[in-house]
Amino acid sequence: QEQLVESGGGLVQAGGSLRISCAAPGSTSVYTMGWYRQAPGKQRGLVAMITTGGMTTYDVSVKGRFTISIDNARNTVYLQMNSLEPEDTAVYYCKLVSSRGSYWGKGTLVTVSS
Repeated sequence: QEQLVESGGGLVQAGGSLRISCAAPGSTSVYTMGWYRQAPGKQRGLVAMITTGGMTTYDVSVKGRFTISIDNARNTVYLQMNSLEPEDTAVYYCKLVSSRGSYWGKGTLVTVSS
């Protein structure tokens, strides 16, 4: 069982920044960690993902504004969100892929006001 704990969500103004984190201290044999988001009434979609080797993938909607990073020693992934827009408002979910499968965190809410 993989336990993922997200933190750092909150309310920010458009143009502002926020940094969210996801920790998985008990996980082993991790391949990738990433962030997905889901707005009300919409499907969950990829925001960014990173391999333990540091290779990254971003959705076009956040390219150039968000930066994903990973601390392998602490088994923690971060998402630095800059130039936030109201359209970024969503519940952000952490996803971990390991040798045992895929696991999801419970989500952290990010609200961007205009």
